[in-house]
Formats: sequence, C-alpha cells, structure tokens
Amino acid sequence: MQAVSEQGRLQLRGGHREGVRHFLLYVGEGPLLGYAQLEDTDPVEAPAAELVVHPAHRGAGHGRTLGTTVLDASGKRLRVWAHGGKAAARHLAQVLGLTLFRELRQMRRPLSPLDIPEPVYPAGVGVRTFVPGQDDAAWLAVNAAAFAHHPEQGGMTQRDLDDRKAEPWFDPKGFFLAERGGELVGFHWTKVHAEEQLGEVYVVGIRPDAQGGGLGKALTATGLRHLAAQGLPTAMLYVDADNTAAVTVYERIGFTTHETDLMYRTES
Repeated sequence: MQAVSEQGRLQLRGGHREGVRHFLLYVGEGPLLGYAQLEDTDPVEAPAAELVVHPAHRGAGHGRTLGTTVLDASGKRLRVWAHGGKAAARHLAQVLGLTLFRELRQMRRPLSPLDIPEPVYPAGVGVRTFVPGQDDAAWLAVNAAAFAHHPEQGGMTQRDLDDRKAEPWFDPKGFFLAERGGELVGFHWTKVHAEEQLGEVYVVGIRPDAQGGGLGKALTATGLRHLAAQGLPTAMLYVDADNTAAVTVYERIGFTTHETDLMYRTES
C-alpha cells in the first residue's frame, strides 16, 4: 500500500499547484522524518490532508506534530485520509478530535478463470478506445456530469488528466469509450499496477441520461476482459462503502473487500 494517494503523489510533481501546501518534518539536522500535504481547492468541502511518518521513527509523537500542524494550517476545518485504517491512524484521529465520515473500500477478485460473459451493450451504443488530445474535452465533460456528486473525481481538470496521461502506467488501449450517435455516454478507464501484477477498474462513469440501461455493467465487463487478456491474475477497484448499489454490483461479479481507507474530519 502507498502511504500517500495517487492524487497526492501527482501533486508532489510538476511544480507549484494553487491551494496545495507541503510540510516536511525534521528533528535538528537529522533526516526527513515525516511529510504532510494539505489541499484546499474544493470550494465547499474542508481542506484535505494526508500525512506519513518514516516507519523507523513512528511512536515518537511525530504523527501528532504533523497532524496538529495541518489542523492549524487548515483553520481547524480539516479532512484527513487514513490509508488502510490502521489502529495508529485511528488513534491519531481521535487525539486530533476528528470523527469518521467516509469509508473507501478496496475490493479485489481473481481474473483467472474469468467467469464474466461477453458484454452486451444497449442498442445504438458502440465502443472504442480513448485518443489522447482528441477525446480530452468530451471525456472531462462526461466525467464531470457522471461524478457531479463526487468532488474528487468530478472535479478533474485538464491538468489532472494530463498528469495521468504522462504516467508510465497510462495506456489508451485500456481506456474504453462508449458512444451513441457520435456522443460520449460512458467510459471505463483501466489501470495496470505492473509491480504488483494488479489490474484496476480505475474509474467507470456513465452520463446521467444514459444510466440504468446496462451500460455500466457492459463497460465493466469490457475492461475486466481486457485486464485478463494482459495475463494479470487479479483485479481491484475502489468504491465508497455507502454506495450500496455499486458495492452490490461488484460483489455480484466476484469482488470482495480487501482493505479499507478511512477519512476523518473536524465537526465544523
């Protein structure tokens, strides 16, 4: 498990980003002991933070120091991710006076044997793969519409998309677009974690007026079959625990919970 999320790692690269601050923890002239990131870019939600302490220096109060620092920097209005939901992170959240409000599940299923039938698409819908540059604007628009309720995913910008296109894992052959009448109505973006030999259902999005007709199920099947064809043994995905409809769909196609990330926040 990565100590900092993909978005957090991307925000460490490429120079200054408006609304993103970085905090480094040292003791005297010693080595770097800890790191925290504070992102204050959402116009509605409280600033979001991630923090990590070097494994060899945990248990010495450094996490509390970083946590207090970002809490103060946020104006006492904060959200904090605890990746993996470990006991130490839960304790730190309690010390900082934060309460649990979001649970993000990582679910997994084997890809061999792949007992998923050929996808069946709604009438008039065709599928092709993403063309970088050509499809950027249309994808951003459908993504924003599909995830209007989800500030992190729905708020993706051209820079966010460009950051991901520049990553070594990006492969347009695994980025499937569903079109009807020449308009984009849905997509399934897959991702391969080469070192871990994991395929990921990175994001599946359906334009609101195209939901409910089986398009999401068909796109999910297309992506999983693509990942299986790469010889990957396992697929993974992230889903909010309170999205019971999605959790049920994924459980029906063989996914089970592997681990859980927790987000805590201040009361105000």
